[in-house]
Amino acid sequence: MSIINLSPAQLRKAADLQEKIARLQSELTALVGGETKAAPAVAKPAAKKKGGMSAAGRAKVAAAQKARWAKIKAAKGKTAVVAPAKKARKKMSAEARAKIAAAAKARWAKVKAAQAKK
Repeated sequence: MSIINLSPAQLRKAADLQEKIARLQSELTALVGGETKAAPAVAKPAAKKKGGMSAAGRAKVAAAQKARWAKIKAAKGKTAVVAPAKKARKKMSAEARAKIAAAAKARWAKVKAAQAKK
């Protein structure tokens, strides 16, 4: 509401309130013995946190975790301990290892030859 649209009675009442606030503030200052700051007219919005996770994201994570636990609990009835099976490591043949070593030696030979030219 604009101050222009107020009636004279409303303006007088507003002025009286303003004077009363100023008087009370000066009394408070006298009691406390220091300066008191008036509250800001408009509060600043809180700074937005960076990062984090949305509510939808948290819900998806929670649902996935519940599904994992349900799967474990269901499997517990079948076996006492549920442990994921380890994958067997693939062993490299001697021939493959020799090819890789030869290729590495060839690369280093090129690097050393380029350095020798400089």
